[in-house]
Amino acid sequence: MEIFENAYAWFMSLGEEYGVNPIIFGVIYIGAIPFFTLSIAWLVRNYRKGISIVMPVLSASFFFISAYLYLMIAGENVPWWIYAVVFAMLVYGAWSTYKKVKVQIKEDVELDNGKI
Repeated sequence: MEIFENAYAWFMSLGEEYGVNPIIFGVIYIGAIPFFTLSIAWLVRNYRKGISIVMPVLSASFFFISAYLYLMIAGENVPWWIYAVVFAMLVYGAWSTYKKVKVQIKEDVELDNGKI
């Protein structure tokens, strides 16, 4: 139990150090997951129908970075390496999302070709 209390105290002290509420960060981070997932589904649906994917891409991007936007906007004394880590996560997330969408689109095209 002491380990949990120490971890909780450390986690909360980070909020004090950087001027953000860790609970708010966590809620935004976890709360954005379903919206990100829905945005990806919206993107795939629009692609299948030949509709513009600009809005779903913007939506997915926003929900992917929303918690980090909170950190960068509300945070104080955020070290440069936090920005570097966030940037690296954004690049990795964009690359990972691109690969997932590409695989999904490829599977859909293969299914469509098999049905014709």
